[in-house]
Amino acid sequence: MSVIVTDKGFASEDPIPSYVTLDQLPFHEGAIDLTNTDDPTALTPYLADLRLIRVDFPAFSDGRGFTLARRLRMMGYKGRLRARGHVLADQYAMARRVGFDEVEISQELAARQPAAQWVFRADWQAHDYQARLRA
Repeated sequence: MSVIVTDKGFASEDPIPSYVTLDQLPFHEGAIDLTNTDDPTALTPYLADLRLIRVDFPAFSDGRGFTLARRLRMMGYKGRLRARGHVLADQYAMARRVGFDEVEISQELAARQPAAQWVFRADWQAHDYQARLRA
């Protein structure tokens, strides 16, 4: 069982169709799983039909998922974008800045980093270095 993290704290999973992988893309039902090494340009003809893209983070020290999220948003993807796996509360603001809408973490991580730690970083738009430079 996973925990979904949003700007308001922990939430439960909405019912969604089953996820497919990139090689099963023509058979999708609106949701796809991407690994951190997948090429997002393969999704181009399907972007308007996808409701949820979930990007895997196999390790908290692997930032390729952040790049994937940014590329997907720059390609015009408007649906839900979810980071899944080893994302820490300290990385939540970065995840939101690059385009993720939510993060999916394990129950174990949720127990070690409770909702309050994630909500503390939910004001992700106000605390970036560019805002401080403009002030």
